[in-house]
Amino acid sequence: MGYSRAGFEVVGVDIEPQPHYPFTFIQADAMEFLASADLSPFTFIHASPPCQAYSSITHCQGDPGSHADLLAPARELLERSGSRWVIENVPGAPMRADFKLCGCMFGLSVQRERWFETSWHGFDLRPPCHHRALAVGVYGYGGPRGSSGRLSGRLASWRQAMGIDWMEAQELTQAIPPAYTEYVGSALLAAIEAGEAA
Repeated sequence: MGYSRAGFEVVGVDIEPQPHYPFTFIQADAMEFLASADLSPFTFIHASPPCQAYSSITHCQGDPGSHADLLAPARELLERSGSRWVIENVPGAPMRADFKLCGCMFGLSVQRERWFETSWHGFDLRPPCHHRALAVGVYGYGGPRGSSGRLSGRLASWRQAMGIDWMEAQELTQAIPPAYTEYVGSALLAAIEAGEAA
């Protein structure tokens, strides 16, 4: 959604069905798609490899080695594609953090820092993450459920905290606020205009 708000036409690719995805959607293995699809029609590619291998919660709860580590293979495919690209992941992932973004930087009440590595080596000097008020945690998927099977009372606050009104609870736990990608997309457009993102 953020890239759409920045002015891009968006196409999503995921191995799992995404019934609430609001744009053109292709159900496919993203790694296979990067390796074999014609990417020339795309201005750039945003990749979000699974983050569980680097997540601090994974390290606290168990063996991070049990989770797929696709960041380096995704980067390799993106570099081979010749396209502009962005990789998004959690703090601590083995990547260059050109942009470090969190909800507090956009007036959102969610504390969800994410790093973005860019093919054009984007850079900015945003102030560090600082939550002045209690942040809403949008993590996991448990707790009391209403008769519909949804989390009681939590879904509305999660949607408001993330700036997302079309996803269900499980989807929100895996999402990033559209404000982040709108910011990164706008930075890419500015770099293209300046001739910095060939």
